[in-house]
Amino acid sequence: MEQVTDHILAAARKVIAVHINYPSRAAQRGRTPEQPSYFLKPSSSLAFGSAEAPSTVERPAGCELLGYEGEIALIIGKPARRVGVEDAWSHVEWVTASNDLGVYDLRYADKGSNLRSKGGDGFTPVGPGLIAADAVDPSKLRIRTWHNGEMVQDDTTEDLLFPFARLIADLSQLLTLEEGDIILTGTPAGASVAKPGDVVEVEVSAAGVTTGRLVTRVAEGTTPFADFGARPRTDDLQREEAYGSREAAGLTAVAAAVGPVLTPALKTKLESVCTATLSSQLRKRGLNNVSIDGLTSTRPEKRIVGLARTLRYVPNREDLFKTHGGGFNAQKKAIDSVNEGEILVMEARGEKGTGTIGDILALRAQVRGAAAIITDGGVRDFAAVAAMDMPTYYANPHPAVLGRRHIPWDTDITIACGGTTVQPGDIIVADSDGILVIPPALAEELADDSIAQEREEVFIAEMVQQGHSVDGLYPLNTEWRAKYEEWEGPEHD
Repeated sequence: MEQVTDHILAAARKVIAVHINYPSRAAQRGRTPEQPSYFLKPSSSLAFGSAEAPSTVERPAGCELLGYEGEIALIIGKPARRVGVEDAWSHVEWVTASNDLGVYDLRYADKGSNLRSKGGDGFTPVGPGLIAADAVDPSKLRIRTWHNGEMVQDDTTEDLLFPFARLIADLSQLLTLEEGDIILTGTPAGASVAKPGDVVEVEVSAAGVTTGRLVTRVAEGTTPFADFGARPRTDDLQREEAYGSREAAGLTAVAAAVGPVLTPALKTKLESVCTATLSSQLRKRGLNNVSIDGLTSTRPEKRIVGLARTLRYVPNREDLFKTHGGGFNAQKKAIDSVNEGEILVMEARGEKGTGTIGDILALRAQVRGAAAIITDGGVRDFAAVAAMDMPTYYANPHPAVLGRRHIPWDTDITIACGGTTVQPGDIIVADSDGILVIPPALAEELADDSIAQEREEVFIAEMVQQGHSVDGLYPLNTEWRAKYEEWEGPEHD
């Protein structure tokens, strides 16, 4: 079998990596992308590793979380530019094993690009053997990873979110994949953290052929980071993501929200109906006190749906502000841990005499992917916050900084905002009519019944437009319901 050589490593002008591609990893991360997304790793991160000649990677001095990810690497054999899915695999010459290494301590520094977190020297070992791409079915490859001799990843390419041919075709639409370029195709669940002295092995196999084991040893870096660039920084969120779960990271598990999670399908349903309809369905179920009232939106044209994260402010007391108001306080922790698609809801007691969020922290929340910020207090730097794509719901603008009326006290607890109770994991739906808090256990049936209600209302509106009286039509009586069911036939499916 052919082996990875220095010539192959030198020929790679680009190393392109896919963020999420295995269903097991998507389930672990709690998000399934609709389209593939990518980041670049420098070719200087490449290294060769085998059982006889293991690669060595340094965990940089001062870093805690060196993550490993066993992956299948594709090596391009002939240039690909604007190729179709049906032809894309023919542009791959070799398949081999790779380990997509990175330090979570530096993820914050280059959000999305991963340059410093995943671009270090030796952070992309590949090898040792090469499998001819034309000799295997790309949907029948197996990837396995061992950490200190224990198998921690074992998955196949049978049900990838984005098959390899689609990745190649997609990338080639805007850039030329050149001979020697390497594509890392994602990692399954089971990726975790390696420490100095650990050994990580990765193997790719298919129908009687194998790459052999790519072996990487971890060493402790001794050169500290200079003070003119990003320094290592981590928190419990990064530990959870690096290890794969709070339990694996040794953290106290957070109680799961009751009822269904906000799946992509449920989110789509909730985005398709207005809060007025959802409110009427909530009232049918006896829930009248589930609206966050009295707030204005910076982006009233947007409809948002997301899971609530919570932050509570308490009235300012000068001695307590000294201990809780400065440094990496609860406000900053909440902003810095909000995840993609989540909504940060703040309890400010309706106090309008100071700001609870400003432009820098709002920008940080937007960069982290927050769907919205909701506060029943003031917003400072209002023009900058209002110009952001992320909506902010607020009581009023106010120029005062934190510390005039509030102390940021705690996060991810039950709070009161705008006259209603909000718990972490509640589903928030907001549009130009208002903001609703939906108990997760009711969300699925609520969405289905709201969709059905809005369908009926389309029919009612058509009948009113034709000149019919609303008597017996709104709501539907027996006669009109029969007419609706006839209208709802195949021609309106």
